[in-house]
Amino acid sequence: MKTAICYYSRHHGNTLKVLQAMASVGEIDLIDVTKTKSAQLADYDCVGFASGIYGFEFQKAVVEFARQQLPKGKSVFFVYTYGGAKGTGAKAMAEIAAEKGCTVLGEFSCKGFDTFGPFKLVGGIAKGHPNDRDLENARRFYRDLQTKLENEVQT
Repeated sequence: MKTAICYYSRHHGNTLKVLQAMASVGEIDLIDVTKTKSAQLADYDCVGFASGIYGFEFQKAVVEFARQQLPKGKSVFFVYTYGGAKGTGAKAMAEIAAEKGCTVLGEFSCKGFDTFGPFKLVGGIAKGHPNDRDLENARRFYRDLQTKLENEVQT
């Protein structure tokens, strides 16, 4: 299963750590949406979108990238990290997927170390995350996703 994950990961690189864990168990091309303005996503069996949660939502560059680049009818999934609260999580991404007739295979989220804004004053929140357990859960999520997609292809 050839997979692309279009992502934004800054601050402490929490999201990228999760994606690298997933990439260790599958063929994944990681596409940084701040460095790539377009991608041939039609060439992939599956497309993921990943971000930290910023202001309770996916980072706007990832949302715009999906709006412009996601082909119709693609199998998709979402990955995100958050410090305090998930917020609306991948809601905007799911809406874009629905508009494009895409199948949402699932989403993975976990806590990530956060020192943004007032959290900096207390030394941050979700210290030590993503941790080894989070990364193993990410690998398991991706392996399960691969199995799910392979079963859909066979039926």
